[in-house]
Amino acid sequence: MVFVHPTAIVSREVELEEDVYVGAFSVIEGRVRIGKGTRIGNRVSIKGWVEIGKNCKIYDGAVLGEEPQHLKYRGEETKLIIGDGVVIREYCTIHRGTALDKGVTKVGNNCYLMVGTHIAHDCIIGDGVITANNVAIGGHVEIGKFAVLGGLCAVHQFARIGEYAMVGGLTGVSLDVPPYTVAVGERAKLYGINVRGLRRHNFPEERIRRLKRAYRIIFRTTLSKEEAIRKVLEEVGETEEIRTLINFLRSTKRGITKDANL
Repeated sequence: MVFVHPTAIVSREVELEEDVYVGAFSVIEGRVRIGKGTRIGNRVSIKGWVEIGKNCKIYDGAVLGEEPQHLKYRGEETKLIIGDGVVIREYCTIHRGTALDKGVTKVGNNCYLMVGTHIAHDCIIGDGVITANNVAIGGHVEIGKFAVLGGLCAVHQFARIGEYAMVGGLTGVSLDVPPYTVAVGERAKLYGINVRGLRRHNFPEERIRRLKRAYRIIFRTTLSKEEAIRKVLEEVGETEEIRTLINFLRSTKRGITKDANL
């Protein structure tokens, strides 16, 4: 069964799978497909080319798939993809991509986007990401799986935040935040490894100790990046987390956020 409130407007081309609920005064139009069991609240706007997965919950006033806020956007057909089990709280805005980049904005599975979160065009958001109230994510940003962003933080376009990283509230992120780290400050600085977050995700203590040692070598010495990486591989060893960290450092384009003690 599909329930659409009598006051909602759903265009003919929209595909609603089994057990979808659409609340009062919501408007859904365009190439939209909504997966099984997803619930759409009141006064929600979904438009354009949008795919939403199964068992999502979208609260009142959210706007999904609107045109990107980009001066060079000329109406090209671009896309927004939202995974399964995603919670999108009140008044979140997620814009579709642009032809100037990937052409798609993507939100992974089981993300939790709190009130007023904005995700701009061409962003790639990994599985399990949490954003607190009024987080602003600029265009072309990439956020790794299970990262957490505190309230009112802002992420500059093209920046990256690595997996399992924690960004504190009111933080401005202009450079890349490495995986597994904590970043805080008016302009983000690193404050070590996200130990609490890693423990919540059941990382073994030995793997956390290796990451802490690697962090000290990379971010709290005067070694060059490649010198530090060589020392980490020699003294700490190559684990999955160490490889992820090294690959992130080597692939940066904007530069890496610095440690607060330097």
